[in-house]
Amino acid sequence: MARVVTLFSRTRRAATAAVIVVSALSVLTGCAGDSQSDDTIRFALDWTPNTNHTGLFVAQQEGWFEDAGLDVQVLPYNDTSPDTLVDAGNAEFGVSFQSSATFSKAAGAQTTSVMAPLQHWATGIAVKADRADITRPRDLDGKIYAGFADPDGEETLKQIIRNDGGKGEFTTVTLGTSAYEAVYSGTADFTVSFFGWEGIEAEHRGTPMRYFHYTDFGFPDAYALVIEGNEQWMADHPEQARKFVQALQRGYQFAADRPDEAAQMLIDANPGAFTDESLVRESQQMLSSEYMKDASGKVGTQTAEQWAGYSGFLFQHGLLTGPDGAPLTTEPDWSTYFTNEYLAQP
Repeated sequence: MARVVTLFSRTRRAATAAVIVVSALSVLTGCAGDSQSDDTIRFALDWTPNTNHTGLFVAQQEGWFEDAGLDVQVLPYNDTSPDTLVDAGNAEFGVSFQSSATFSKAAGAQTTSVMAPLQHWATGIAVKADRADITRPRDLDGKIYAGFADPDGEETLKQIIRNDGGKGEFTTVTLGTSAYEAVYSGTADFTVSFFGWEGIEAEHRGTPMRYFHYTDFGFPDAYALVIEGNEQWMADHPEQARKFVQALQRGYQFAADRPDEAAQMLIDANPGAFTDESLVRESQQMLSSEYMKDASGKVGTQTAEQWAGYSGFLFQHGLLTGPDGAPLTTEPDWSTYFTNEYLAQP
């Protein structure tokens, strides 16, 4: 399946130094030819390092993977999605999102979500705060949406507008990462923004924005970030899988509990990657305080109810296709899309 670009995955982090991508790609190339032990785990990133990855770099910096006897190799972002890399066995684990994980697995990917570092939507509809004509989603009828060609994006927005009493009728222009500038300049009326990065960037540049949160308008919640594992590898290596997931969970829990320290570890692990380190710290503070912990204060757990909510929406609106490319006619068993069995037990 072509790389699925989701509402979350295209929250393009501030342009990280190209040298990171180049050097990381060389690591990826080098890894491909290496013989691999059972204790080597390749972890695929979805984008250049950012606060979605803080838990990984905390665990790495603290030596928790090494303590578990694991050699964790971080595969950098490239044109192949982590969903595809993990499904193909070219990575054991990788970063994904409930949306893209659902599309991928429905299409036949042999992957399972093993952890949800972000428990809720961390994206919302964004308009300039000085737009007096747009005060709620139903005001978006007839407006211009600066979009990203997401397979689920338009249907999601239409439903939220309808839930607010509108028709869900708007014009879409696909602009990718230029979408934010289009809204800032007024050439488009609204887009979808990641609160913990683009939202903070907008504040730093003096462009106040107004946001409409999906769940405020009756739309089901979703995990904004999940970690996927290759099913066959996990079945063949249950102890290594458990050790890795629990070390990674420990890293994300640390980030949730101690955001300032975790943000500094992310910065230290990626020297030169961030042109605005205050943005990194503010982002981590926001994610830690609002999005990472479940009701018990724990990071990582997933529920069938949350998977059934948003992923069920994708099925009910005919957006999911099976391995043959035909629309699914039977709703999947969402309990097979995730597992909590590798997480640390309370």
